Amino acid sequence: MTAPAEGARDGAFMRIALGHALAAGEAGEVPVGAVLVCGEDIIAAGGNRPIASHDPTAHAEIQALRAGGEALASYRLNDTTLYVTLEPCVMCAGAIVHARVRRLVFGAWDARAGAAGSITNVFTLPGLNHRVDVFGGVLMHECARLLQEFFVPRRE
Repeated sequence: MTAPAEGARDGAFMRIALGHALAAGEAGEVPVGAVLVCGEDIIAAGGNRPIASHDPTAHAEIQALRAGGEALASYRLNDTTLYVTLEPCVMCAGAIVHARVRRLVFGAWDARAGAAGSITNVFTLPGLNHRVDVFGGVLMHECARLLQEFFVPRRE
């Protein structure tokens, strides 16, 4: 269970991730944002950019992990927490494990592509050499609403 102080901290960093998601949505991307934190410091952030970058791997999580690796001068992101507004897909979940992120905190669940429990759970696969502590549903309604508001006019 998350302690009250940690829960408030998680909410504060998720609000920052929501800001990056909003910026991605305003740029025409699916509004997903991510923030990578070490201690109390944000070391990297990102928003979805696959459309603008012509890169199918340019999800918010990947953007934040890449920038975090640069900031720490290492591909190992030990003792970090990744905040992301949407449950990671299989690709992003695998990258989070390989980067050795300590904690993952996400907002909305993704019933179509979520790999932290919705359609599969990459983080519990046997044989992986690293375990990530995963917490879902932080500011879930705000994160889900942003996605819903983005997709409604595109589906009409």
